[in-house]
Amino acid sequence: VQLQASGGGLVQAGGSLRLSCAASGRTFSYYAMGWFRQPPGKEREFVAAISWNIRSTYYADSVKGRFTISRDSAKNTVYLQMNSLKPEDTAVYYCAAPPRAYFIARFDDANEYDYWGQGTQVTVSS
Repeated sequence: VQLQASGGGLVQAGGSLRLSCAASGRTFSYYAMGWFRQPPGKEREFVAAISWNIRSTYYADSVKGRFTISRDSAKNTVYLQMNSLKPEDTAVYYCAAPPRAYFIARFDDANEYDYWGQGTQVTVSS
């Protein structure tokens, strides 16, 4: 099972980026998916998550109204659209999937996720 994150880069404050997370080795259509990030010198933190049936989405307070998580089950891919980027959004962004289909106890808990992508760097300049 592999998760491949892409789409990061350098952008000015106020700009936008769209991250993608392509899954292979397993169909993740029935799995919740999450995005986390690790800012320089800080702990990994929750960003956003989406339920397997797309009915529910969850966001960290710091990104609500600016970021949107979505998924294309046919492509086995999850996206994170990031708008109005701020310098404090600078981090390595990781996508993640839990070990079991359908159920996840807490979307914002990194310990609930077993599968992790390699990370993609997002740098927002002021």
